[in-house]
Amino acid sequence: MASSSIEKSPEDTTIRPTFSKENINSNEILATVRSIDGKVVEVTGNVDEAMKYALDLEDVDIDDEKFKKLLRKIDFHLLPLICLLYALQFMDKTSSSYAAVMGLRTYYKMEGVMYSWVGSSFYLGYLAFEFPVSALLQRFPVAKTASAFVIIWGVLLCLHATPSTYPGLITLRTLLGIFESGITPAMVIITGQWYKKEEQFLRTSLWFSCNGLGTIMGSAIAYGLATHESSYSMPAWKILFIVVGVMTIFVGILILIWIPDLPTKAIWLTEEEKRLTVLRIKTNQQGFGNKHFKFSQFKEALLDINTWLFFFFALASNIPNGSLTNFGSILLTETFGYTATESLYMNMPTGAVELVGCILLAWLHRYCSSRLIISFISMAIALVCACMLAFAKHSPHARLAGYYLMFVYPLTTICSLSCFSSNVAGHTKKITVNAIYLIGYCAGNLIGPQTFIASQAPEYVGGEIAIVVCYVVSLIFIAWTYFNYWRVNRQRNRLQAEGKLEIPDFENYEFADLTDKENPNFRYSL
Repeated sequence: MASSSIEKSPEDTTIRPTFSKENINSNEILATVRSIDGKVVEVTGNVDEAMKYALDLEDVDIDDEKFKKLLRKIDFHLLPLICLLYALQFMDKTSSSYAAVMGLRTYYKMEGVMYSWVGSSFYLGYLAFEFPVSALLQRFPVAKTASAFVIIWGVLLCLHATPSTYPGLITLRTLLGIFESGITPAMVIITGQWYKKEEQFLRTSLWFSCNGLGTIMGSAIAYGLATHESSYSMPAWKILFIVVGVMTIFVGILILIWIPDLPTKAIWLTEEEKRLTVLRIKTNQQGFGNKHFKFSQFKEALLDINTWLFFFFALASNIPNGSLTNFGSILLTETFGYTATESLYMNMPTGAVELVGCILLAWLHRYCSSRLIISFISMAIALVCACMLAFAKHSPHARLAGYYLMFVYPLTTICSLSCFSSNVAGHTKKITVNAIYLIGYCAGNLIGPQTFIASQAPEYVGGEIAIVVCYVVSLIFIAWTYFNYWRVNRQRNRLQAEGKLEIPDFENYEFADLTDKENPNFRYSL
């Protein structure tokens, strides 16, 4: 099952000093490591940013009670703001769905696939800029870069109230996708900087499940605006964009002030706590990150089969996401027969299912240590619910229940994101795998709205069957990924037991920016 690292006893290896403040950040070869496949990896001074702080850890008092207190403090200062950010991010994505039933389609005289492209254009921008944005996050301070993206995205959302033509709206949606594309990879990096492997899944679940909170908040705001539309000087859907945009700008400013680029720069930690933060994450076999692009890690990411399993999983699992995000309110009006205003508050249960369901399933991680098994279970539940929506034609209540309960599927995305934090080592490799996954995510969300064809309204049979097929394919990729990780862990454990695994013999090798394939002491969390 999941594990962090296998500890070395003193008799196994004599640890020798290798790194110093004088030779880190240099290209001088300081040591070598033999990877699991026999490849000799040269370790230079171009190491993880955590290394410079690790060199000062000799006199740190290791106290479990201090670690527990520090974890509570980190949670208190980081999680509320990241959760709020994710709620707003999803409010932004679903705002076009609310606006559609509040008059957006009528205002722009949309016909045929025109509304589908309101959703797809967002992911077109997201897709086009995923690699450039990932490069920016490696080169520049993570938190400051993310806060800039959030503030610009908030401004763009406010501007959604201004276009007088359909092309103007599509342009803004595309730009919005460009600046939102950096948020998820930034949060994955930040989670990996602060939390140990075994802590990351629950924390990722908490902030990602706040998409559900965003659905509840967005539905409530949209409903309140729609029921008082006659008292406004502009259409209620325009005010919706402005309100969510202003909230986003405010959160972007808070991120700039409060979330540090590195844990060692946090204004709310003492000097001792900063050093303990570095010590805590050594078991991850990775640190804060490295600002230098390493082609060898980029190549390894492209040749790693798990990278492409994540890509195709993201593609398959997010075709339904793109469909439901943009057509959820329309399904409630055209398929289930609710009025436009009723559909706004009838969307709230989907948010509650996502918020509560994802956290409960993540809580099961205490009893089932494999997050990929939990991911498989949640996807299987979503598949059953998708079948209820698609095939229970004579039972509208069963179809509606299927539509609501299907929103446990985001937990599978949470599992993928936490795998990037804990199972992909080497900073260049991590951002590359993350970018490739998010390209699949974008492609799926871009395709999704196109499966709901206007000529098939109000049942949208093709779109509903596409959801079922995609969930079946997603289950296959989850099982395949689990098998790959399990097989490699078993091989490394066997070689170590036989004394055939060469463990690095230099201090703080965890921060040498080695990849998961280069570091023989690395174990995948299942």
